[in-house]
Formats: sequence, structure tokens, C-alpha cells
Amino acid sequence: MVDQHMASPDQFVEDYIANLTNTQISTSIPMWDVHILNLKTCDAESTLVIRVHHSLGDGTSLMSFLISCCRKTSEPDALPSFPAAKKSRPHTGWFWKFWSVLLLAWNTLVDIWMCVATTYFLKDTQTPLKAPSRAVAFTSRRIVRRTFCVDDVILVKNATNTKVNDVVLAITQAGLSRYLNRKYGKCMGDGESWENNLPNSVRLTATLFINLRSYPGIYAIAEMVKKHSQTDWGNKIGYVLYPFKIALKDNPLDYIRDAKATMDRKKATLEAQFRLFMAKVFVRFYPTKLATFPLTTMWFSNVAGPQEEISLFGNQVTFIAPSLYGQPVALTIHIISYEKKISMVLSVDDNIIPDPYQLCDDFEEALKLVKKAVVAEGLIKK
Repeated sequence: MVDQHMASPDQFVEDYIANLTNTQISTSIPMWDVHILNLKTCDAESTLVIRVHHSLGDGTSLMSFLISCCRKTSEPDALPSFPAAKKSRPHTGWFWKFWSVLLLAWNTLVDIWMCVATTYFLKDTQTPLKAPSRAVAFTSRRIVRRTFCVDDVILVKNATNTKVNDVVLAITQAGLSRYLNRKYGKCMGDGESWENNLPNSVRLTATLFINLRSYPGIYAIAEMVKKHSQTDWGNKIGYVLYPFKIALKDNPLDYIRDAKATMDRKKATLEAQFRLFMAKVFVRFYPTKLATFPLTTMWFSNVAGPQEEISLFGNQVTFIAPSLYGQPVALTIHIISYEKKISMVLSVDDNIIPDPYQLCDDFEEALKLVKKAVVAEGLIKK
């Protein structure tokens, strides 16, 4: 029986989930389970923990399933809106088509070579964020989150003519740089001015997961399970290697420029499709699929959530925090949007990253600095 008057209910929920990551889902029964923690925390009256084996579906499939089980709070009989992404229009004209094909082929060859090199000999710098070996896949995880106002992210996106994903990646890069700089040295003054304690060259790569469905976005479960549907259910994800440029920049908007340039480059490659093909080969012919993943420093994923407030079986949902465990890295970040909020959910090995809330603070501060720089440069009106 849970003590309803315990001193720290939020810590109890966090510890409960961390203890769950010490156990595995049995394959002899349906590979999912549900835990209801009827304990009031600072965010909600109770917490619902749904644990699902990844073989049943990827983030897009599981989010579609969750939304399909929910209803709008404002209209209890209506399904929530599904945030389907818009496909970009290709360039027209023979020259642009020829150039695009040529660029795609070259970028794909370079990225495949980099995947092979990263897997076997081109290793990331051994920073305070990096796991020393793949054995970290069998350790417990602590899952924490930090929520931001989605309007702040959209404000920066519109002012810099970028995508939400570009802004989130820029915030991540800036936050990681602040965190590692603190680890390598000491903060100067009141925290606004920093001594640069970072090594001259830090190689920090993320495994960035990509939804490879023909029509990206979140769809109703009835649509996804249709035969021959282009939004099919299951695991249909590939990944690319995303290099974070770890540095303290004088102009925070340089993080935005770095993220946009890198993502524009990653959109012109078949790296994710190649990795999905190789994953299927390894799963079929080798006993473990961990062999398909280069040993990067971290994993990163971004999935769209409900656009309006929802309820699950008559219970209002205050937040959604997807995460995972069993990965061969010490840090995994999931980005999830819900209504007017966007959350960064961190899954960390606290033997390697003992202060995940400090990392959350750095991400939050990074967003504030980027937003402040946007205003200072006159890109938006105050």
C-alpha cells in the first residue's frame, strides 16, 4: 500500500520507474504491462506507467495507439486531432532534379562510410556523458523530464526561418556544451560569463532516429493497421549519425545555424534507409541487434504528440513522457509535444550522469539564451 502522505511523492514515482528498468518484460506473456501509481505529485493526481516491448512498435505506432485510446477533454466523444506532418515540395526543373540525385548519391556514400568508421574505429571523445562500453545497456535508468512552453520554441523557429526540430537540436547542442564545460572546469562569476574549459576538439555523436513512413506524422490506429497502408504499424525507423558541435559560442544563434545546416545535409541522404535495411539483416542473421548500432555518445528522438488537451478513460492527461531503457548509451533524449507544452525526457545511467536535473537546467537556460538573442538581434518584436 502506497503511503499517500509520504514526504516526497515525486521522488517515489521516479524511483519506482527506475526500479522497473532493472527488470525485463517476459516474452511468455503479452509483452506489455501497466502500473497505476495512485499518488498525488506536483504534476498530477496519479501516474500511469505503460511499459511496452519495442518489438511491438516504434514511437509513431505507440503514440498513434495512445491517441486513439484518448478523447478530447473539450469534447468527450471526439477523437483528438492527429498531428500529421506536411511533406516538403521537391524542386522542379531538370537541373535541380539532376543535382538532387547527384547530391543524394554522394551524401549517402559518405554517410555509409562514416557509419562503418564510427562502428569500428572512429570513436567519440570519452566525455563525462559517454558510456565506457556497451555493457551500460544492462544497467538501470533514471528518467527525468523538463517541460518548456511550445510558444517559445515556435517564436525562435519563426524568427530564424527554421523547423521546430532544428530549434530543439540547437537547444540540445547548447545545453550539452554548457554541461560539459561545467564538468571540465568551474563556472566564472555569477553564471552568465563562463570560462571555456572545453577541450579543443570534442567529438560527440548522437544516433538520431527517423520515421521512414511514406507519410510522416501521427495517424489514427485504424488507419495504421490497414493492409498496404503507407502509415503502417510496427517499427519503421532508421537512423542517422548527428554530430553535435560542442563549443561555447558568443552568439547563441550560431547553435541554430549549426543545427539547420546539419539537418539540411541529413535530409539529402539515404543513410536512414540504409541503416533500416542493415538492421533487418542483422536481426535475421545475427543473435543481437545491438551490433547494428555504432557506439555513439547518445540517442535522440522526436515525436509529435496530441495538439489539444486529452483524457484517457475520463481522466485528464497532464503530461506525456516517452522513454526507453536497454540502450547501449548513457544518455537518451526524447522530445514530445503536447498541447501548449514541449518536453525533453532524459533516460540516463546515473552512475555516469549523476546530475540529470543539472542537464535539464542547462537545456532550459539554452532556450532562454537563444530566445534572448532573437529579441536582441531584432528578429522579432518584444
